[in-house]
Amino acid sequence: MSCSHHYYQQAGLGDDAFTLDASTVTFGAGCLKEAGDHARAQGMKRVALFTDKSVAKLEHCAVVRQSLTDAGIDAVVYDEVAVEPTDVSFQAATRFAAGGNFDGFVSVGGGSVMDTCKAANVYATHPAEFLAYINAPVGRGEPVPGPLKPHIACPTTSGTGSEVTGIAIFDYLPMQAKTGMVSRRMKPTTALIDPNVTRTLPATIVAATGFDAMSHALETLTAIPYARRAKAPQPSRRPVSQGANPWSDAVAHEALDLVGTYFLRAVQDPADTDARAEMMYAATLAGIAFGNAGCHLPHGMSYAVSGLIREYRAPDYAQDGPFIPHGMSVILNAPSVYRFTAEACPDRHLDAARRLGADTKGATDADAGEVLANRLIEFVRAVGFPNGLSAVGFSERDLDALVKGALPQARVINNAPRAVGPEELRKLYAGALAYW
Repeated sequence: MSCSHHYYQQAGLGDDAFTLDASTVTFGAGCLKEAGDHARAQGMKRVALFTDKSVAKLEHCAVVRQSLTDAGIDAVVYDEVAVEPTDVSFQAATRFAAGGNFDGFVSVGGGSVMDTCKAANVYATHPAEFLAYINAPVGRGEPVPGPLKPHIACPTTSGTGSEVTGIAIFDYLPMQAKTGMVSRRMKPTTALIDPNVTRTLPATIVAATGFDAMSHALETLTAIPYARRAKAPQPSRRPVSQGANPWSDAVAHEALDLVGTYFLRAVQDPADTDARAEMMYAATLAGIAFGNAGCHLPHGMSYAVSGLIREYRAPDYAQDGPFIPHGMSVILNAPSVYRFTAEACPDRHLDAARRLGADTKGATDADAGEVLANRLIEFVRAVGFPNGLSAVGFSERDLDALVKGALPQARVINNAPRAVGPEELRKLYAGALAYW
């Protein structure tokens, strides 16, 4: 798609350029064995190896540790990462990183592990009061002031895309909602993506992380165009969530094509190693896409859902209390969102639905939101996920609290192609309570 496409026509209202960023990516079965060589090539001698207690027991972590040892690198394991990190767990990880005299970082795990490692790298390298780097208006949104130590990210799920983004998300306990920190400097130096890691994942985890990847690509494609986003005060301050652009479009298209073909196969048949490998690749592509464009409403709304969950406990996840996986909290909002956003760019909504396998023949612009929403609902039902927010414990009585939790997510919700305020958010959450 060329820069002259009508979606990117300059009208003097926004930015006149966009920025491309990506980590160095190595993809292939068995590539976790390369961790030591990559670390040594980047000058690492003593590394902090971040993981969680579950992943620490798996072969994937042992492979990375052995590779580091074989390369003569001293690796100190930190396995206290929370499955859903918080401001408290981020600060605990920072204390470990700051006290270890490390010259590099390696993360082995899902998005929570990689995000925690990024945050620890930031605060250990550039110490500051915790809210300094946290997104405004929750925090002060100060830029990370300089380069970080090298970070090799080794994802063990197929969805978060954290291995290629400069974003770290956590639960901010004082607000009972998720927020995060964002900087291009936080992108891992190297991503080692080994599709072998998905072979033993339970179906619920494959589905939740797959929905996260699907949503990354959908939100990238339907985000406000960069040409309508306000210019940063300096080019170096151009936001990571800069809006849709021709580069992010191309990558999101490929990710959606793969998800449309392989998502259900990967969830429903653990022996379908081809499908699970393709979903791993799709997740990385979707991560690159939203890492250069940003997500919008489904993610922005999900943070309040995760923070306010009271009783629901997702199967197949290790948990000490009520828990909803991130990808589930995102996808339960998505059909309601796309019914709302479609009028801003109906052609993009229809194109996305088609790539995900919907029959769009004869569909008009007026049908776009419903066609995409219905296709997403078909996926939700096919994998046995809950019927909207009401099925995970929310009701109309919770709408005001959900809106209150979503409004501070300005970095994300302002990336939507249609502007939203409290009234719009309330209607979107109400529309997400049940779908069938």
